[in-house]
Amino acid sequence: MKIMATHNIKGGVGKTSAAVSLAYLAACDGYRTLLWDLDPQGAASFCFRIKPKVRGGVKSLKRDPFSLEQAVKATDFEGLDLIPADFSLRNFDRIFTRTKNPTRHLARLLTPLRQEYDLLFIDCAPSISLMAENIFHAADALLVPLIPSTFSVRTYHQMLDYFHKNPPKKLQLLPFFSMYDKRRQLQRDLVASMSDEVREMLNTSIPYAKNVELMGVERAPVNQFAPTSRSAVAYRNLWREVKVRALDDYTL
Repeated sequence: MKIMATHNIKGGVGKTSAAVSLAYLAACDGYRTLLWDLDPQGAASFCFRIKPKVRGGVKSLKRDPFSLEQAVKATDFEGLDLIPADFSLRNFDRIFTRTKNPTRHLARLLTPLRQEYDLLFIDCAPSISLMAENIFHAADALLVPLIPSTFSVRTYHQMLDYFHKNPPKKLQLLPFFSMYDKRRQLQRDLVASMSDEVREMLNTSIPYAKNVELMGVERAPVNQFAPTSRSAVAYRNLWREVKVRALDDYTL
């Protein structure tokens, strides 16, 4: 099972929209796909019409024995399951700080699922925290949506500084631009400069578009309710790039 997480220190950058869209497209391509909503806000769970609630809350993840399979829910889309969020996830750091190998707990929980799914997408909360460190150790690739703004680019450099000091063993960084408005000169300049400076930057940018915002209203991936829209086309292009970069050696 390949594990990909959408993460950014900064919130409101299109992280959940990307996780929902890419998980849906992966399932459409025939991958047995699981999406784990690890953001206490539960936006991904809401989008798939699943109540953001796990029996026993975050403390159940610490209970022995405990299997994540107990928390898996089916979505309305074939080949796509979801582990819903729970608001108690906000207490993850406090509960797991004093456990043995606290940054490896999520990786251990995922072991039983590795034969059940081809791909796992994790929608992360926006922070650098113990939960985030767990995800960095468990994931194969980190998808980092960036708004073309000075503040958003600054947070990406903060993330790079963190990884230089705490290098993960296998984590592949895949940044891409999100909520891109080509009408704005500053955004066009930032996209051009970052594309030249950052070797790992994906070529696809997700546009600032009404249909992306409507995912929360329709409670479905944009490629399901507006498949010909600019944003749907952009997510399909992004998925193709992700497959080439992160799944080129992976077969179903």
